[in-house]
Amino acid sequence: MFVEPYKIKMVEPIPFLSAEDRQRLLREAGHNLFRVEARHVTIDLLTDSGTGAMSAAQWGALLAGDESYAGATSWSFFEAAVKELTGHSHVLPVRQVRAAERILFGTLLEHGSLTVANGHFDTTIANVLLAGGKPVDLPCLESADTSSSFPFKGNLDLVALREVLTGADGSRVAMVILTITDNAGGGHPVSPGHAAEVRALCDEFDVPLFLDAARFAENAHLVTVRDPAHSGELPRGVAKELFRLAHGAWCSMKKDAFGNIGGFLSLTDDALAHECRNLLIATEGFSTYGGLAGRDLEALAQGLQEATDPAYLAHRADTASWFADELAAIGMPVLRPAGCHAVFLDAGALLPHLSPQQLPGVALAGEFYLQAGIRCAEMGTLTFGRMQRGAEPARAARRELLRLALPRRVYTRSHLEYVVEAAAAIVRRAHEVPGYRILSQPLHLRHFTATLEPLA
Repeated sequence: MFVEPYKIKMVEPIPFLSAEDRQRLLREAGHNLFRVEARHVTIDLLTDSGTGAMSAAQWGALLAGDESYAGATSWSFFEAAVKELTGHSHVLPVRQVRAAERILFGTLLEHGSLTVANGHFDTTIANVLLAGGKPVDLPCLESADTSSSFPFKGNLDLVALREVLTGADGSRVAMVILTITDNAGGGHPVSPGHAAEVRALCDEFDVPLFLDAARFAENAHLVTVRDPAHSGELPRGVAKELFRLAHGAWCSMKKDAFGNIGGFLSLTDDALAHECRNLLIATEGFSTYGGLAGRDLEALAQGLQEATDPAYLAHRADTASWFADELAAIGMPVLRPAGCHAVFLDAGALLPHLSPQQLPGVALAGEFYLQAGIRCAEMGTLTFGRMQRGAEPARAARRELLRLALPRRVYTRSHLEYVVEAAAAIVRRAHEVPGYRILSQPLHLRHFTATLEPLA
């Protein structure tokens, strides 16, 4: 029996709407859960980004915020905390990591550049494309088996990476990215030994290695329990090892650092840091606040300390594992092994009567809301498929997944039991779930604002 290693001292009510109201609200939102207002959601598993509960120490840190425009004391605390963790010599604060991606890609990428990753996430893909580049995903072969127990499905395919670097397009590779954990593919971790091999290959071809490190602490914890070489180590030491293998990192601190907003870009190259800092100042804010308030910098610096607490991380991993087991027990196809930040459901396997173009992930997400007011995120063809001129994607996603993200320190076991009960009802009538078609969509990040309708 696992128990939260903290006590709760602030609460807020959650709404319970009628089935008729949920049907109406989903229809009015164009059957897109991003367009449903939060006040109409009972259990919100849409994302773990910016949705966590801050600690008493973080709330206290907010009051100490120094709001000076340049060189605030809060910036000094923030910079020191990031440098201690990453070992990188340059730190740029950003309001959120999309700004870091835009700044870094706008500096490093040229038209036709390639970025190679174990798995780009949606905003990373968009910012690579907007900078004129092309994202290339090379997940390890073991990740294709959703039910296997391979411990590090977040690893990159080293053989395929070497083939790219030695091939005709090798000179176009501007960077290699390791996303820790692999959010697009299931929240699986990357092992430090593998990261060291990736770094050696990058050095061989003079290509920089970067981390997308939003969930660095959870990745580190999973390493300590799955990698015999790091058994018994503290998560913070593993995290430091990973950061020091990279030439730089961008980190959304809305995840593991418990922030409601904010992030950083850390770099080891002086010249690159100079260019990025100038672009930060021109587009986001002075280099010692980067669009963030001093109070945010204080709370984030405190969050970096709490993020690697072993007891908290063990509880979070145990919660995700228990949640995955409960869902699997009622017949819901679940990606294995479970990570920390979410449980991923295989919507394609549950709804085999729907083709990728009929968006099974969207269909399953809609059923969770209609059944019990639960909001979650599609990670299939709507999010990761490639578009064509018409309304249908030209190429389906690798898998049709649904992500049930777990906000940090927010929901208890009884909340997740409510989700499992709803899932059981959906499984019983899975063959009746209709597909969806797209009515309207933007060019980039269409899953945020697209409107859809169920097929007859």
